[in-house]
Amino acid sequence: MDSRLQTPIIIVNFKAYLEGTGKKAVELAKKAEKVSKETGIYIGVAPQFADISAVAQAAEIPVFSQHIDPIEPGSYTGHVLAGSIREAGATGTLINHSERQLKLSDIDAIIKLAHEKNLVSCVCTNNPSVSAAVAALKPDIIAIEPPELIGTGVAVSVSQPEIVTNTVRLVREVNSDVTILCGAGISHGEDVAVALKLGTQGVLVASSIVKAKNPYGKLREFVYASKQRAMN
Repeated sequence: MDSRLQTPIIIVNFKAYLEGTGKKAVELAKKAEKVSKETGIYIGVAPQFADISAVAQAAEIPVFSQHIDPIEPGSYTGHVLAGSIREAGATGTLINHSERQLKLSDIDAIIKLAHEKNLVSCVCTNNPSVSAAVAALKPDIIAIEPPELIGTGVAVSVSQPEIVTNTVRLVREVNSDVTILCGAGISHGEDVAVALKLGTQGVLVASSIVKAKNPYGKLREFVYASKQRAMN
């Protein structure tokens, strides 16, 4: 496991939700920072590109970009450069989210770029076999997220636990060091506890936190579940 990572891990993807945009992105990141400092649990946030700098300056927690492109500096209008998000204050990046899918060759190139720029690489995968293929590319984190469950409130850890256990088994056959997270539909503390019980080391979440009436309270719920699981 990368020495910069401490498990269990919760990464909150702000996506393009209005509740996680601009000033609200900063407010949400500060709530995540408060929970992290109170509990000692690693909580990272992935705001939109335009908000990375403001969030990184306002909150002392890991900040992830939602994507970077497999490019070097040059003529790439509209693309996202690894060095630019690093300079803006990001310490990691999501790669291959189901809403921003990539070819395996591009995933490989981005993981290499992330390592060069000292960015934590978190690759999202949609099934166990793809997870195993990505594990061979040596990212820092793999987050298993069946796309059909994303945003549904139906947690993969509860509704399709075999996807999680098969992913853990296949990934560990290839890579014993990568950190494995579980995403898609994670909405309650129990979903987090089950995910950890199935062999993952944390969760990647979005709407359940970003759109919650009380994001601070929901994060506390997730953290409590993860700490209870760690003690059992």
